[in-house]
Order: sequence, then structure tokens, then C-alpha cells
Amino acid sequence: MSIGAEPHPRGIRQTMSDLHIWAGLLTGWFLYAMFLTGTVSYFKDELSQWMRPELQHQAEVPDPAGVARRIVDELQVIAPGSTQWSVGVPDARNNVANAFWRVPGAEGRRAFQSATFDPTTGHKVSSRETAGGDFFYRFHFQFHYMPVLWGRWLAGFCAMFMLVAIVSGVITHKKIFVDFFTFRWGKGQRSWLDAHNALSVFGLPFHAMITYTGLVTLMALYMPWGSQTAFKTPAERQQLIAELSAFIQPGKPSGQKAALAPVEDMVRQAQARWGHDNINRVTITHGGDAAARVSVSRGDQGRASVSPQYMLFEGSTGQLLETKDHVGPAAETRGVMYALHLGRFGDTVTRWLYFIVSLAGTAMVGTGLVMWTVKRRQKLPNPDKPYFGFRVVERLNIAAIAGLSIAMAGMLWANRLLPTDLPDRAAWEIHTFFIVWGLMCVHAVLRPAKRAWLEQLWLATAALALLPLVNVFTTQRPLWRSLAEGDWVFAGVDGMLWALAALHAMLAIRTARHSAKVRPARRATPLRPTPSSAGERA
Repeated sequence: MSIGAEPHPRGIRQTMSDLHIWAGLLTGWFLYAMFLTGTVSYFKDELSQWMRPELQHQAEVPDPAGVARRIVDELQVIAPGSTQWSVGVPDARNNVANAFWRVPGAEGRRAFQSATFDPTTGHKVSSRETAGGDFFYRFHFQFHYMPVLWGRWLAGFCAMFMLVAIVSGVITHKKIFVDFFTFRWGKGQRSWLDAHNALSVFGLPFHAMITYTGLVTLMALYMPWGSQTAFKTPAERQQLIAELSAFIQPGKPSGQKAALAPVEDMVRQAQARWGHDNINRVTITHGGDAAARVSVSRGDQGRASVSPQYMLFEGSTGQLLETKDHVGPAAETRGVMYALHLGRFGDTVTRWLYFIVSLAGTAMVGTGLVMWTVKRRQKLPNPDKPYFGFRVVERLNIAAIAGLSIAMAGMLWANRLLPTDLPDRAAWEIHTFFIVWGLMCVHAVLRPAKRAWLEQLWLATAALALLPLVNVFTTQRPLWRSLAEGDWVFAGVDGMLWALAALHAMLAIRTARHSAKVRPARRATPLRPTPSSAGERA
């Protein structure tokens, strides 16, 4: 550019490209963790089964009505005086019943207690204490070791940046359709860019949908002003809750004792309406009081909405008081958005499609993070001594991508190796996850970058590949027994661990073969004198 010439204005694509890069980089490590743990959560029930190996394989779904009766009988013994019991019955993906109840006189986080129950006996399960796959599910939208509201705000902040990155990425790409069919293998930065483009285009509708609907699930937290303005009285707010949730709130007890009518009969009425195995939860308020209420809510099977549908009964007589089959248009829209995000309405094939496309989204975020360092390393004056900011991004990439895989595998190792009678065992499984992740972060800082990538990818490969073998020696559920008994949950988890180990091995081999290409420094070109400058010198 000659001296005195006007700089060219930045085009919309260049501006959007900068926005895409920085929106993705600043929140990329959180987004990668949210995407990966969210992807695993599509099979959280199956993973929870694998993490409780003492429980027998569920060949058939037990009758929900009988299960509800047994669990309610048990709750009357272990939680008498509670104002609310809520029982989740097992289904085809879940071999235990779960329940939570209010603790009389307690407030805050201690206001509720929960437990898992054997559906055949109604007693608490005698298996190892574990958070199971629910940990990954909750981590992906509220993280851990911080107040729940802070975690959800942080997740929403990152999701907004993800939405900005998606929109700006679409504007940036000139040939978005061609990018889907373009991949140049072994071309360094070009290959990373092609992989990033292909993964982005392949799942673009899903990525946009999952990000937007994720924000919708917590919209009442992020933008409460509309409901605060529209619903001011307690009665109006109660009506709003009824439109969004089947979780009935306990009213005032009458003080008059009355035996609870058979819950089994109420569940059978709901089964006759929605199907034998399409029952989700039974909630009882003030059991044993004349003012008791029992609600039986419909399951998610076969409907693309999670808006509440339930039957409400008078607890003392079993008389049907109300059947709620639909909600208003706004609440139904929110229910459809919520269902699209969770994907629980579909069968196993649909769930696998969610898993695969979500895994592609995880890879999209990961390749974007790696491409940032690959692209800039080529321009470093001295690649052996990069500047501080580059080192921070490079080491965080290693710990966030390879280190997270090792941390997740570490939690599964802890599930198998920690003593079953260890106090707070479920919490220590989670502590192990973060301890391992922290160690991987330290390792990434201390080792040369490429060596750190290779060592962590191979460690992830070994940790994942050996888990089925650890399962053989620490449980009574080896792979051959699972195959013989038709236990596809255990066999499927073992097989998926080996598939993920193979994926990490492939990444380690590709990383070992990769050699960074450094562009030679450009020789400075002497500026040609412009007529005006020449005249000045003359």
C-alpha cells in the first residue's frame, strides 16, 4: 500500500469472520464441555444402569401400577409426615424407581431427600452409591462446585455466544454447500478448516436448534420480566406453574386423618388413557390427610412436547378430579422446544441420531479451537517461543479436549474401584472427575505441546479401552455374560467404550504424523516513492 492511500473498508464477511473467531474462542472450552457431556446425556439412563452393576438386568418393564403401590407403601414407612412424595416409575431404559420427598421443617437444599428403589420389592436398592449418568446431564447446563443459578447463567452466556458463532459462521462462508463435500486430507491448516466446515454444515440445523432450544429451557431464568409483569398474584403464578409443570404444590392440610386410597387403581386409570407403559411419575401431597391429592403424569413416549399432562385424584377416595390434556399455545410452544432439546420422544434410532449429530457438534467446537492455534503457529516469528496468549490457548485446548475425555473415563474407573461402603461415595466419584481433569491441565502446562497432545490422547485411549476389562474383574457383569443374557445396555456401553478408545487412538496417530509447517518470514519490500513523497524529497 502506498503511503497516503486510504485503507480498504472491512467487508461484512471479514467482520463476521472476526466475530465468529472470537465468539467461539472466548467460550469454546465451556462449549466443548457442554456439548460432550450433553452428547453423553442422551444415554444417561443406560450409563446409570452400567454404573450400578449390582442390579439385575431388566428383561421386561415392571407394571407401573404395582411399582407405584410398592414404593408408596415404602415411603409411608421411611418418610412419614412428609407433605409430598414423588415417585418416578421405571421404563424400558431405566431399571430402578426413583423418589424424592419433602423433609418436614427443612429449607433450602435440605428440603428434599431422594433415593432409588428396587421396583420388584419396593425397598431401597442395595447397590453402590453413584450419581450415574445424571452427573453429566446436570453438568452440561449448570456445571459443578458453584451455585446452581450461577452455573445456569454461565451456560446461558456460553449458549448465546454459540448462537452468535453459528450465525456469523454461516455469513462468513461463501460456499457453504460446497464445503460439505470438501475435505483435503493431510494439508495441515487446510485440513482442520475443511473438517471444521464439514462438521458445521453437516449438523447446522441441529446445532442451531439445540442451542436455541437450550436457551428456551431456561428462558424463565434469563428473562423473568415478562412473567413478573403478567402474573402478579400468587393465584396467577400458581396458574403459570400449572401450565409448565405437572409437579403439584402441596396446599394446606385439613388436619383430619384419612387413609390414602389405593394408588394402584389411580395409576391403572391413567394407563387406560395413555398406555400401559406410558406413565412417568406419581406425586402425592399430604398422604394420610383428608386433603391429600394424587397426580399421575403421562410419559414422554410418542409425543413431541413435554408440556404437562396428568390426572389429578382425591387422595382419600381415589375420585378423579381433573384430567389435564393440553395447555395454552405459548406453553405448548415452550413444551415442543423443550422436547426437541431433550429428544426423549424418539425411539432408539432417533436417540442415536441425536448422539451422532451432537458428537459432530462437539468435534466442530474442538476443531475450531485447534484451528485457532494451527493457523497462528504458522505465522509465529519463533514457533519454539510463542507469545503468552498463544501458550494459554494451546494448553487450555489440550486440557479441555483430550483432558476431558480422560476425566470422564476417570469417573467411570472410580465407579468400579472405589470401595462400595465409602462414605459420600457418589460425591467422591465426581471429585475424581475434577481431580483427574486438574492433573491433565497441569500436565498440559508442563509438557511440550505436541508431546502433551500425544500423551493425553494415548492415555484416553488406554483408559477407555481397559474399562470393559476392569468391569470383568470388579463386577459379575462381563461382556460375554451380557451378550449371553441379551443385556444390550451393558454390552452396548462396553462396545461404545471401545469405539471411543479407537477414535482417540486414531486422533493420536494423526497427531503423531502431523508436522507443523512454518511459513518463512516475508522479506520486507521497500516502499516505492509516491509522486508526492518524491516531490517532497526533491
